[in-house]
Amino acid sequence: MTQKRDTVLRVEGETTLLPFLMVKMGGMSRTGIKSLLGHRQVSVNGTVQTRHDTPLKNGDRVSILAGRGNIELRHPKLKLIYEDEHLIVVDKKPGLLTVATHPGSTEMTVFSILKAYVRKQNPRNGIYTVHRLDRETSGLLVFAKSVELQHYMRQYWRELVTKRTYVAVAEGIFDTKEGQIRSWFTEDKRNAMVYSSPVDDGGDLAITNYKVIREGADCSLVELNLETGRTNQIRVHLASKGHPVIGDRKYGHGNDDSPIDRLCLHAKILEFIHPVTEKTVRFDSAVPREFLRLVED
Repeated sequence: MTQKRDTVLRVEGETTLLPFLMVKMGGMSRTGIKSLLGHRQVSVNGTVQTRHDTPLKNGDRVSILAGRGNIELRHPKLKLIYEDEHLIVVDKKPGLLTVATHPGSTEMTVFSILKAYVRKQNPRNGIYTVHRLDRETSGLLVFAKSVELQHYMRQYWRELVTKRTYVAVAEGIFDTKEGQIRSWFTEDKRNAMVYSSPVDDGGDLAITNYKVIREGADCSLVELNLETGRTNQIRVHLASKGHPVIGDRKYGHGNDDSPIDRLCLHAKILEFIHPVTEKTVRFDSAVPREFLRLVED
């Protein structure tokens, strides 16, 4: 059987996707073109597009994907934010591990969901973890589509990432509304706990910048920007300030009390230099509504 090939179209001048395709696709109707878009069968410069008003510029490459672009990622705990030939960015809900913690585990993870998704497109496709979020932390994650890109992004992660912003609801009211937390982390492998020292004790330097953006009666909504990416960094740093993340059973006050039954930590902004195009890309995820309800006046 002859395998169908993608149709590749070159853009000359400036226009938008719908009128461009109506001209180039031999009189195809608006409804037919919108069906292609709705079934994720159109990409621009390698990125799947679903909006008919996507702007195009001279030299852009528009592809009609032959029989594989209609695969959609549908999962109640995972939302596809961005996909191109090299990367996938997703927004995960709490309760889902990034990858399995034990070999042979059959637990559903972000990795296992994405692996099944890319292999529906092509059985030879792979997916590779670049970084992780804790099970109970929600928000943005990026995965590579090749092992070479995975290795490159892991090696140059600090240079590639231009902004990583989290939001958390922390216990109590901060005396100082904005500042920097700087300490040295040591991880105890026996109990999987990270310990923080205000002086250099030979551990790994961890730096978190924070800003209180809203206050409730007995808690604070805090924006946090990471200068380093240590294990459990935000949770350990806020606990060291006497303001642990609400719902943090590991570094909190030893109780399970959480008014919304989750860890109140969310990866809100991920901005990095695309390792292939070398352009800065930025992704935003909305602050969970339940966080905002906790700090309502």
